[in-house]
Amino acid sequence: MSSSFDKFQKRRLISSYFSVVLSIFLVLFLLGILGLFIINSKKLADDFKEKIAMTVFFKNEANDTILKSFGTELKRAPYAKSIVYVSKEEAAKQHTDIIGEDFLTFLGENPLQNSYDIHIKAAYVEKDSVAKIERQLRTNPMISDIVYDKQLVNLVNDNIKKVSMWILIVSVFLTFIAVLLINSSLRLSIYSHRFIIKTMQMVGATKSFIRKPFVMRSVKLGMLGAALAILALIGVLSYVQTNFPNLGILDDKVLILLVFAAVFGFGVLITWLSTHFATQRFLNLRTDDLY
Repeated sequence: MSSSFDKFQKRRLISSYFSVVLSIFLVLFLLGILGLFIINSKKLADDFKEKIAMTVFFKNEANDTILKSFGTELKRAPYAKSIVYVSKEEAAKQHTDIIGEDFLTFLGENPLQNSYDIHIKAAYVEKDSVAKIERQLRTNPMISDIVYDKQLVNLVNDNIKKVSMWILIVSVFLTFIAVLLINSSLRLSIYSHRFIIKTMQMVGATKSFIRKPFVMRSVKLGMLGAALAILALIGVLSYVQTNFPNLGILDDKVLILLVFAAVFGFGVLITWLSTHFATQRFLNLRTDDLY
């Protein structure tokens, strides 16, 4: 009879541990996915910004020396991500390929101009920054015109700000839900031991002595749940990298490691705090209140 009861208690204990670890794993996995999405969403936004090109057209009087000197200056410019020189002959060929007809045959001359396509670094793709760059470039007397999509620059920045705000709201909400779920699971686990806690207190054990084994056990469960969540996140990253290599999701290894460290740290911290306060609550209850 005693053996059957012991087996029942052991199964019940294992079931309790499993439910706690599962809760911690699922919550931390979702938070980790959110963290990875945040760091990659910034990367995708920056990549999109840097695809917006500013085209600088030169007057026909600008010779090769002036054009090469301008290109050298651009390479040293802090705002330039990449530059591409497009000669008037290359531009004519591109137009011919697009329209499917050689327009030079009936014009008699090439009306196009030599130009540079400048892809600006994401940090500088702001309304004021781009305008400042444009004003700076226009001081060159050999530049005839500067063209870029001003509306697209404003639209991209406005939408990124809106998306970032919603990501922040969702992150705070999910973190709050994560804390509640993990806290509830651990409180239920401690609740099942409330009589043991009170019995130990009645025989003279100190609060810190009673609290310690429960806190240590919960922290170990939190570490286990966090480790499983990290393994699952590694699996997701490997799957995405294999099937969508163009995203370069593994490029920012330092940020990925920071997400993993945050997941592990959060798992340890929340389990420690939740167990500490849950055991403290039962330690402060009167014996009659346990029923």
